[in-house]
Amino acid sequence: MMLGLILLYVGAVLFVNSIWLMGKISGREVAVINIFVGTLSLLVAFYMIFGGAADAGSVKAGAFTLLFAFTYLWVAANQFLGADGKGLGWFCLFVSVTAGTMAVQSLGELGGGFGLWNAVNWVAWTVLWFSFFLLLGMSRNIQRQVAFFTLLCAVFTGWVPGLLILGQVIAL
Repeated sequence: MMLGLILLYVGAVLFVNSIWLMGKISGREVAVINIFVGTLSLLVAFYMIFGGAADAGSVKAGAFTLLFAFTYLWVAANQFLGADGKGLGWFCLFVSVTAGTMAVQSLGELGGGFGLWNAVNWVAWTVLWFSFFLLLGMSRNIQRQVAFFTLLCAVFTGWVPGLLILGQVIAL
């Protein structure tokens, strides 16, 4: 259920961030959801890493969750600091390369529906965070394309899977 919880709110933060990238809402407004989801993800990651049932698998999952949690918190900080996002963009390259290693590993472990979905998610997140690197770190003029890809990832890698897991339509 923890996965469903995180995915639901990852869907929410990516959805709102996509709307912001489309120029429909202000940066200060987007900071609110980024702080919330970043903090929620941080707490879940700490629970996975330091909780009583922590094992190698949960520590690994917590470590990767922290990468994304920190991204959301950095987006929020940039809104209040008025930063240009270049540092965040370079961090997104680090996240993308790291997520890419998980994508490759997941593609090698495709057992069942969850395995395929997991692999597709890691590939999508690898591409998404690389697009954030290109947009922010390299100042490429791709904001509109990144906004729409972020929206697609919000719906198909976060929101819908989160709802299905929480509604127990999908059993893990």
